Amino acid sequence: MRVLLATTEPVVRLTPQARIIAAVLALAFMLLILDLIRRDRLLERYSIVWFLLGLAMLAGAAFPILLELLARALGVRDVTIALFSAVLLLLLGLALNFSVIASRQARQITRLAQQSAIETIEQPGELESTRPEIDRG
Repeated sequence: MRVLLATTEPVVRLTPQARIIAAVLALAFMLLILDLIRRDRLLERYSIVWFLLGLAMLAGAAFPILLELLARALGVRDVTIALFSAVLLLLLGLALNFSVIASRQARQITRLAQQSAIETIEQPGELESTRPEIDRG
């Protein structure tokens, strides 16, 4: 019986078909990002992270040795665990980043609403004159 030790070298078990599918998915992902930018659905500053992720996916599909290097760097013997761990860390980082952005925007919205309320109080005649008249007759 053969026993696997933690010191064995990581092995990539990607068939050529799996590599082709991964490369096609990476390219489709990058095209989706470009399309979202083109249609003004995604800001360029956020798209850079996603586009780099697509390039990393493409690099992993084209050069499986990179996955082995990742596994060695993380100290695991299974490449899939290393890949899963790296993706999980990346997603946690992105979630934290977007939480910081959402918090900043919530503070800005509150400040703008307060400023608008102050301006409305300072100039009450303008708000009433812009309201449509209601026929109560």
